[in-house]
Amino acid sequence: MKINLAILSAALLLLIASCSGIPGNPEEGNSLPVLYPDITEVTTPVNIAPMNFRIEAQSEKLVVRFEGGSVGFVLKGKDRITIPSGKWHRLLRESAGSSVNVSIWSKEQGSWIKYSPFRIYVRKEPIDQYLAYRRIAPGYESWSSMGLYQRDLTSFRESVIIDNRLLPGNCMNCHSFNRNDPGQMLFHLRGNIGATMLVQGEDVTKLNTRTKETGLNCVYPNWHPSGSYIAFSVNKIAQVFHTVRDKRIEVFDTKSDLVVLDTRNRRLITSPLVYTTGSYETFPVFSADGGILYFCSADTARMPDEYDRVKYSLCSITFDAASGTFGNRVDTVISRTQTGKSISFPRTSPDGKFLMFTLSDYGNFSLWHREADLWLLNLADKSVKPINQVNSGEADSFHSWSSGSRWFVFASRRTDGLYTRPYFAWLDENGEATKPFILPQKNPDFYDYCLNSFNVPELVAGKIRTDGRKMLKTIGSEAKSVTFEIKE
Repeated sequence: MKINLAILSAALLLLIASCSGIPGNPEEGNSLPVLYPDITEVTTPVNIAPMNFRIEAQSEKLVVRFEGGSVGFVLKGKDRITIPSGKWHRLLRESAGSSVNVSIWSKEQGSWIKYSPFRIYVRKEPIDQYLAYRRIAPGYESWSSMGLYQRDLTSFRESVIIDNRLLPGNCMNCHSFNRNDPGQMLFHLRGNIGATMLVQGEDVTKLNTRTKETGLNCVYPNWHPSGSYIAFSVNKIAQVFHTVRDKRIEVFDTKSDLVVLDTRNRRLITSPLVYTTGSYETFPVFSADGGILYFCSADTARMPDEYDRVKYSLCSITFDAASGTFGNRVDTVISRTQTGKSISFPRTSPDGKFLMFTLSDYGNFSLWHREADLWLLNLADKSVKPINQVNSGEADSFHSWSSGSRWFVFASRRTDGLYTRPYFAWLDENGEATKPFILPQKNPDFYDYCLNSFNVPELVAGKIRTDGRKMLKTIGSEAKSVTFEIKE
């Protein structure tokens, strides 16, 4: 008896599909499914948490097949999929350097639809395991409930570093790390016990960075790679409210200068070249080797009347860590006349190849500027370009590099124009980025009901072990003062 191989093959495929729960003979769709969060054609690190999602369709039943390397499995749900952690991480390990193939079947109005399959590209290079951020309601008048948190990016575990339930009436901000090191951390307290908290290994120091010469506290920190210095700006900050519909708030400086904290000798040092009356200097950041201090600079103006005329250039000055001295000239790296816009939040990659910054129409507080986008400076050939792959129609602003210099995180308001959420993307050696993805959550509906913004997302190589309760003893002590010195 002759066997029709074509019929037998079709029967076997039908049997396999039936056993796996995959619908047979569905209607073939010719479009990708609309998912939230959107994970179609994204690039992920090999160690990211499961990317759970829901389908934005009236789905009665959902069947999803994941395939990568020698691993494959099928999951079912109504209109959402929760991926078991063990299966997901094995799938990523098997797919590292390649991709995961995802196929989706959805039963809608009684009929099965098979959507166009898509891929999730998996890079072998891991991302730093932890993300530190401040969770805060996006208010303007007061900060009420807030805290500094850390999230394990390989899972959904979130823990508190410190929050103001332990410190009623106090604000905390400007958390910063030395080259992604959880053992070298800094953050500011604002309120009746205001101070700068400096964590270096097991040592926790409370500093009063306001001096009689500056009259202001230090803000916007960035560590020298040696850990011996931290650059700050000293800013007098004001805010006003817009009366037009598409703008909410404007934050601006009426004074700002640069200083560097010598952590060993507890002194602030500066230079007349970066501590001036005719310019606003802000957002300092050291180069990867610590030999250059980049910063943003603009001419002073009559505030708030001329708030939208203030535009910042990217500038630099050399810094000698051995002597703690600045160079003898300031160089303009990217001029405001070149861009016609304003630069904020410069951050250098740990490998020294790139400097990422935010570009907006004016000012330096680009967090509330809908037009704010991320741009990239190649430090070798000085070429500048927008990172079009990650920019959106809402504010894309603060950003942080992973210690391997390929992954980065940035704060974006693209979901609703109000709340900042952390997004991640990969950047290759030529400065080309991949489609970004939002911080995965266990429940795909998480961002629908979360009423906190995730401010200042910072990638950290490990867990921060110095918890808030251990810090309380130091926070309650008297702050150590610093001295001030202008070096000619």
